[in-house]
Amino acid sequence: MSTVTAPQETFSTSIPSTMRAAVYRGVNDMRVETVPVPEIGPGEILIRVACCGICGTDLKKIHTGSHSAPRIFGHETAGTIAAVGEGVENFSIGERVVVYHHVPCGKCYYCRKHTYAQCPVYKPAGVTAGFTPSGGGFAQYVRAMDWIVRDGGVIRIPDGIPFEQAVFVEPVNTVLKGVKSLNLLPDETVLVIGQGPIGILLAALSQRTGATVFTSDLYPERHVIAANYGLRHPIHAGTEDVAQRLRDATEGRGADAVILAVGGNGLIKTAMNAVRPGGKVLLFAQTQYGEATFDPGVVCMEEKFMLGSYSSSIDIEPEVEELVFGGYSNGFDLTRLISHRFTLESSVEAIDVASNPSATSMKILIEHATSLAGA
Repeated sequence: MSTVTAPQETFSTSIPSTMRAAVYRGVNDMRVETVPVPEIGPGEILIRVACCGICGTDLKKIHTGSHSAPRIFGHETAGTIAAVGEGVENFSIGERVVVYHHVPCGKCYYCRKHTYAQCPVYKPAGVTAGFTPSGGGFAQYVRAMDWIVRDGGVIRIPDGIPFEQAVFVEPVNTVLKGVKSLNLLPDETVLVIGQGPIGILLAALSQRTGATVFTSDLYPERHVIAANYGLRHPIHAGTEDVAQRLRDATEGRGADAVILAVGGNGLIKTAMNAVRPGGKVLLFAQTQYGEATFDPGVVCMEEKFMLGSYSSSIDIEPEVEELVFGGYSNGFDLTRLISHRFTLESSVEAIDVASNPSATSMKILIEHATSLAGA
């Protein structure tokens, strides 16, 4: 394997000059190619990727052409530090980490209002495998830029926690942020529509508030997986009236909160029908702009709230780490959500499987052999 000498300001082991990556070349056009390993500068680190989850936002970008090509996507990334740039004192080569591709400035108007996803510094990705920074986890190495390293975007993985569990840190953060926005109480009833991996996480974390959680999905197989996380009130959306089930369970009121964990707008009406007067509907998966039809009268006269939650929050990171790392051997083993594992060379197939969900597909991972070892 050919190697390159690290720049003088970088402290590293021998690193190859090229690597393999799944490169976005246009709408629905993904190719596994050989590309340069990204070079790092002062304050930055290079991470050898162990595994990366495929997220729905990755798929949206691939299928809609919302982002220019070429790019390397993937942002649920865990791996091992391979090199550190000049001035990096709080991280060392060989440490296992998970990395966020967005970190807010902490100072602007939106940060002061704790609306971090709208921060101008948060919006650009600060992790890249080359081309326009876009996360880069669908590659063998990623470069974490200086503000990501400096401002809390790199999280150490404790000993004994496999990469496959650690890769859930970013998605769990986004889910917990959404659940917290509902301010759920123990005497309340929640409906989560959609029981893919994110829907199950939303339901499981909602249940931790003490609320009673109902789950709705077309696939009975997904309710079986949800039951592993203590979710015992399934609704089979293909054969049951979802809204009526909630009214029957709540003395005719409806759910106190409904979380829509399915993309597209077709189920917003179902969510609004299922929530009680004065209740809340959380749009969690509506990550594309467009138009949707709902009855404004129920918002006004029945005082139903509609709100959204997008991306992660630095405010809850300690709690997220406790959930993911502390929960691994204490009933919150998220690796049970993984249904498919693909090598990087098979990443185009992985993206195809993730893009066409079935009863048996849940979380899809692109990983290297070291990810299973957790070392």
